Amino acid sequence: MTELAALLTRTTVAAMPVAYAVAFVFSLMFIPFLRSIKAGQPIKKIGPVWHMHKEGTPTMGGWIFIVGLTAGIAYACVRRNADLALSGALLAFALVYGLIGFVDDSQKIKKRDNDGLSASQKLALQLAASLAFIFLLRYLGYLHPQIFVPFAKVKLQVNMVVYEVFAAFVIVGAVNAVNITDGVDGVLTGVSLPVVGCLTLLALNRGVGTVAAYGFALMGGLLAFLCFNFNPAKIFMGDTGSLFIGGAICAMAFALDVPLTLAPMCLIFVFEVVSDFIQVGYFKYSRRKYGEGRRVFKMAPFHHHLEKSGWSEKRIFVVFTAVSVVCSVAAYFGSV
Repeated sequence: MTELAALLTRTTVAAMPVAYAVAFVFSLMFIPFLRSIKAGQPIKKIGPVWHMHKEGTPTMGGWIFIVGLTAGIAYACVRRNADLALSGALLAFALVYGLIGFVDDSQKIKKRDNDGLSASQKLALQLAASLAFIFLLRYLGYLHPQIFVPFAKVKLQVNMVVYEVFAAFVIVGAVNAVNITDGVDGVLTGVSLPVVGCLTLLALNRGVGTVAAYGFALMGGLLAFLCFNFNPAKIFMGDTGSLFIGGAICAMAFALDVPLTLAPMCLIFVFEVVSDFIQVGYFKYSRRKYGEGRRVFKMAPFHHHLEKSGWSEKRIFVVFTAVSVVCSVAAYFGSV
């Protein structure tokens, strides 16, 4: 690391314990509140039947690390270790995605069903949010029409319109890949922590203290949430949390101009969503060809296949988190 990176490590890392403490204390009040208003998670009847005992577990727990992150980044801004404008842009973008998830969660609770917003409604809102964020980053001077290629470590200059289309595609795809990974206690939190850690180290390496502070604060909030989300979970993050995490990760990646680094770094997320596409695609194909729908996996996405194969939720958490650590380390060294 450079001397600047070492300095940033000392000054911005304080955002992590601040975020952790605030998120942890907030959760002690928030979880009982959710129980009191009966904000429980509905479970899909066509989903894993072994998850039915989880029905009623408080959801929308994403607010725990959202509050923690906000406190941590506010502390960094007050200490003048983070730029207010960029911090606000990063937080606002992730929060918009979190609010989309919040509306979705609220509808599920209200209807007592696992179906909230329609796919088209979610897509339209997510596309609007991603395009607005890209324009804002460009206005603030943190975005350039170039694509950094990890491992090759070259930058490709592209037309700005092409870049904006590329950015919208990456953001919407990445956020939904993160969202689909949330299905086993603690897994999304565990997989996300190394990814955020990798982006934070890249921010330090590039001397972008604001993004580093944001990353430290997000990790603090996620660690506090994991205390209550680890199996057996006392609270679920809901779409409020999973869409927020996806938005936060994309915000960091684009602020650092390393969106392609998300591919190797987020290999778990990629494989989870690909497994779902394979399952649905092959089922439809086999139904047309053979007259009956056939499946590649016992259940999709892949974490449910592992559950049906006898894996415990704790084992899935450990293995997925370990793979995420390896992928994040590889992505870091492929980008510095």
